[in-house]
Amino acid sequence: MAFDLTSSDLEPLLLGGAFFGSGGGGTIESARHLSQQFHEGSYYPRESVHVVSVDEAIDGDGVMVAYLGAPEAINSALYPSGPVMAVQNIQARLDEQGRKLAYIVPPESGALGFVVACLVAAKLGLMVVDADGAGRAVPSLPMLTFAAQAMTPRPAFLVSQGGLSVELDVKPRDGNSGAPAHQRDVSAIVEQMMRPIVGDPEFGQFGGLAIWSMTPAQMNQALPIRGTLSRALALGRVVQRGELETPAAMLRYLAEHCRLAVRAVSEPGELASAEVDTSGGFDVGKICIRGPRSNYTVMYQNESLLAWNSQQPNPIVLAPDSIAYFVEGKGQNVFTNGDLVMADGSLNPVVGQRPVTLLAWEAQPQLTEPGGLILDSFIEQLNTLGYLGPYVPVEKLNRMTRGEAS
Repeated sequence: MAFDLTSSDLEPLLLGGAFFGSGGGGTIESARHLSQQFHEGSYYPRESVHVVSVDEAIDGDGVMVAYLGAPEAINSALYPSGPVMAVQNIQARLDEQGRKLAYIVPPESGALGFVVACLVAAKLGLMVVDADGAGRAVPSLPMLTFAAQAMTPRPAFLVSQGGLSVELDVKPRDGNSGAPAHQRDVSAIVEQMMRPIVGDPEFGQFGGLAIWSMTPAQMNQALPIRGTLSRALALGRVVQRGELETPAAMLRYLAEHCRLAVRAVSEPGELASAEVDTSGGFDVGKICIRGPRSNYTVMYQNESLLAWNSQQPNPIVLAPDSIAYFVEGKGQNVFTNGDLVMADGSLNPVVGQRPVTLLAWEAQPQLTEPGGLILDSFIEQLNTLGYLGPYVPVEKLNRMTRGEAS
């Protein structure tokens, strides 16, 4: 159902987006920097944006837009200049074809993904689609449903905050759009092209990306994971009011209102240590939580991908399943990896000794299709972190931990 989102909605939206982002999707800090500038004036012509469902997006074409790069670097942005200019490039190309751009599509569930989509739409007088390409945040383009559903990546533009525009023109073998099987190669190649570009000093580890222009029929095909923006907004409002101060309260809310079977996969513990390295448009690192009986380690590449319990021989969570931090007590309860670790690699003092619990839930079925582009891409990413086994859903991992039969 369509609704208008105003500037006062951005804070709860970014909080809910951060929870559903599996530790990534941009930091709360970066999304907050951008949202605080959302006022009618010289940059934004209006202080609201219209959000529609996929079924309601029938009055023109849509395009996915995002910031791509290292969360720590994106924290410096105050206006979504790169994403806006990238979309303007798409608009100009569609105009040449007699097509009208009407919708902005968020890339993923995350604080930054949702906020940037709304701000770009507000700046350009467009609408936002209440859906995204994963239902969580992801480290690379082939992990999104747009790629898995073989949407053409042409045209695609990557633009720096300063306005340097690079067209990522990968033409498939079979015509302009290519055969569906070839999209596996195309999305991976576009991803490989972008990472060195954002690492260039002109880009400073991040840029605005506009890719996957889609007709209404194509959006209907490419966006099977729906209602995710409104889901994040609703959760964020409850979190903002301070109504969910314990993991148990969060689990009840998610079961009753989101129909998500979420479980605590760690004991409440103290944030103990962190490691982070920023390069190639990624923040790569580990966060350790010290519990009364076990230590828990989350490994991430922008997004959390793998979690271990020091007392168990197998992982306790594997991507594409989602991993979220819940911090008990008064104050902010949800954090991303980038919000827990400061620029100098130290731990965020806001958390202090407040108990931290890891929550996890199974990915949307589109992300776990055996032999599919998305799952294969996640497995490749897990390989780089040292995990060489198959994907095992979090519920089955939990039974293995308890020593039960599968």
